[in-house]
Order: sequence, then structure tokens, then C-alpha cells
Amino acid sequence: MRRLLALQATGLRTTAHVELAAASLGVDIRTVWRWLQQAETTGRATAEPRDRFVVDLALRRRLAYWRGNVSAVHRELVAAAAAGGPAAPSMTMLQRAVARDLSPGERAGLRKGEHAARAFDVFLQRPATYRNAAWETDHVEVPVEVDVEGRLLKPWVTWFVDCATNGVCGTAVTAGPPSRESILAALRAAISLKEPYGAPGGLPERVRMDRGKDFLSKTVAAALGVFAVGVEDLPGYTPHLKGSVETLNNAAKTMFFSELPRYTQAPRLANRRTADPDAPALMYEAFVTALLDWVRWWNTEHRMDVLGGRTPLQAWLADPTPLSTVPPEDLRLFTLEDDGKVRKITTKGVQWRSRHYVGPWMTGLVGTQVRLRWMPHHDHEVEVFDARTGTPLGSATLADQASREQIQQLRRTRGARKAKLEADLRAVEKPRRQRYAAQTAPGPAEPVGAVTAAEAAAELADADDLELARVARPGLLPLGPPAPGWVLPRTARGGGDR
Repeated sequence: MRRLLALQATGLRTTAHVELAAASLGVDIRTVWRWLQQAETTGRATAEPRDRFVVDLALRRRLAYWRGNVSAVHRELVAAAAAGGPAAPSMTMLQRAVARDLSPGERAGLRKGEHAARAFDVFLQRPATYRNAAWETDHVEVPVEVDVEGRLLKPWVTWFVDCATNGVCGTAVTAGPPSRESILAALRAAISLKEPYGAPGGLPERVRMDRGKDFLSKTVAAALGVFAVGVEDLPGYTPHLKGSVETLNNAAKTMFFSELPRYTQAPRLANRRTADPDAPALMYEAFVTALLDWVRWWNTEHRMDVLGGRTPLQAWLADPTPLSTVPPEDLRLFTLEDDGKVRKITTKGVQWRSRHYVGPWMTGLVGTQVRLRWMPHHDHEVEVFDARTGTPLGSATLADQASREQIQQLRRTRGARKAKLEADLRAVEKPRRQRYAAQTAPGPAEPVGAVTAAEAAAELADADDLELARVARPGLLPLGPPAPGWVLPRTARGGGDR
């Protein structure tokens, strides 16, 4: 319209110009003439805005209050109009306004929260880089129950992934929740290029990890800082910022974990039970073997379209980027902790945490000042170094370590004690439970459960006796005379006690 108005102002507009505009817009020529007439009358080349119902801030908050339920908001608006408020829009008008003024992500967020809204977001993809430019790491609780010494537990997996090739550089499995040890073991396997680990591996330039007390512990930061590896601390609950390892997590779930027995996320029956609740569980050793075999398959046999039909290992080996490696002796030490204290070798060995550690190489070295280093949570063995030169002297093991049978017996004893304590606590809590009668009309809660007067008096008397025993102070009352027949101590000469 603005172009046709400009042509009219210069006297150059013809019917041919109007016909050309109508053909381009796909409307009748009379429609264009009508638009031109309106534009010349109003001085505006755009369509006249129409008044319509919009979703303002107050209405958005009511939608948030009702969890995105448009019908509930409409009932509230109708009730407000009946009470003398502004006129309420029709249900159809309100639904159109919500669909027009709120994006699908906003509507999903009002219904189910931030995670639902993220399903409608668009995320940028990081540009392609070279091998070991960046790694990503994560903990994953395996949705499979395995047999760990007779107990059904869900293991955890810690792995490091090369972002450029999607290759799994290092993997560590723990039967229980992960810790610093899990990260250090996986990191050592990822950096090492020697068997049994091998490629892919080496030193990365930086590692991306999400917020977590394990990943951000001083041990891990110190271990990576020794080799000048940068740590990129990502905000919590942002899986899209570490897409490589999240892709691996999802692939492992759908391609490996879902095929195993006792998969906890399997489809459920009508009673919400699995199809085979009594399925035998994999032994922990068999699960670890199967997982490491799947990781090997992922690296060496799984061809990916994003890699041009190559496997992660093929893409990693074809990358000409030089590798940074670590000597095996340095790699063995950097995952160990050191409290900085100097200790001496005694005839009982080296004392640490009120325990003594000994090694056959200690013979003849009593009195030597040493420092200890250890793997987190592996307190059965320590590495001993000369305190003056830092030279490794050898490993030392716990002197009086309990046998495997003793440890199992200790666990059974602790389990029995725990079960007895739980039974005692449940028995104590049961009398405290108060039940109330069902009601069909408004009124105060009516307790149910009959108690005789004698039962109430006996229980109150027991409580009074316990309270008196707690506050009693026997020292305030003098002791009575000894009973007849008691043998008394002799009295020393001079009247004093001996």
C-alpha cells in the first residue's frame, strides 16, 4: 500500500500497478482499490487494529495458580462478573487468547513446570572441534537391579565422553552411589592409552561437568589441575549444555539397559507390577562385564551418521590432532590423596587413622619419616613415600584386616540389630497412632479407639515412673545404716579412718 500511495503522490500510479499488486497478493483488484481508499482516508497503510481480548499479567498469574487449566480460570472470571466485576469473555474467546498470546512452551510450563517447557525450546549446537578438545562426564544410576552379595542394588556408572567423536574414554562402575573414587578411577582409565584401557584417551583441554559435590570436590579439581586441565562448571539441571554425555546416557538406556533382566523402567501391567517381578537378577560381576563389552561395541562397532558412517574409534584415530599423554607413574599418583602430614615407620608399621599399615619392604627402615597417599574410600591399602625426597617406597596394607567371612558376619549382625531397633520403634509408635471417624458433614475431628480407665491409668503411671527416674538425684538423701551382718572396715587407731 505504501508503494502504491507513493506512486499516486507522484502521478505515476496506473491501473496496471494495482492489478500487479492484486495478483501478487492473491486478492481481487477491487480489494486493493478498497485498501487504497481506506489508506488515503485514514493516512495509515496497515490494517486497522481490532479490539480483542488479550492475556495480561494478572490473567497469566491466574493461569499459573490453576496449573494452566483454562476452564478453571474461566469459571473464576464468570464468578467475578456475577459478583459485579468486569464482563467475562466466553470460553472460546479465552481459549483463543491463551493459544494466541502464550507459546506452547509457556502453556506446558504452566501445566507441568520448567522441565515440560524445555521440550519446546530450541538449543544451539556447539561447532565441531577436534579430539580431546573437550570431554563431558556424568554419573548415571543404572535402572537395573543386580545381585550384589545377595542384595538387589542399582549400580552407578561414571564415564567420560570425547565431544568431537562421541567416544567413551573411561568408564567406572560402582555397586552403590558414586563417590570421588568413582570419578578418579574413570578419569585414570580415560587418560591412559595403555592396556587394558587403550584408545580413545589422552589429556583433554577441558572437562565439562554439572554441579555436584563429587565432581566439584577438591580431590577432582586437584587431580585435573596437576595437568592444567580446565574444568567448566555448568549450572545445575541443564542437561542440554552437556549433550554428548546425555546422548550416551539415553543410548545406554534404550540400547543396553532395557534388554537386561529386572529393568526397573519396563512397561507395567494394570496392577503397576512388572510382567516378571520374580525374574532372576544378574550377578554384579556379570553386569560389569556386559557393560564394558557394550562400551567396547559403542567405540569400535557402532557407526554413527554424525561421524559420516564411522565408529567413534575410527573418527578418533583419523583425527590428526597431536595427543598429550601422561607417564604411567604420574598417572598412578595423581588420583591419590595426601593429607600433608609426616609420619614415622615404627616397629608396628605406619599409623594412619588409628590403624597400622605394614609392608615387607619396611624391614630395616624403622624411624624413617614418610608421607602417605591413598585412593579415596580404599582404606585397606596406602602408598608410602619418603618425606624428604618424595621417592615412592612401596605399598602398605592394613596389618590386622578382617577376613571376608568376618566382614560378612559383621554385616549380618548389624542387619539383625537394625531390624530389632526398627521393630522396637514401630512398637513404640503404634500406640501413638490416632484414628478418626469418617465424616459426611462439617465438624471437628472425632477420635476413635476405646481405652479403658485402667489401661489409661497404668500407662500414665508408667510414664510418671520414667519421668521420676529421669530427674531423680540420689545424692540428696543420706544413706541409711548398714544391714545387720555386714562386715565393716576396721577403724584406725586414733579414731580416723584408714
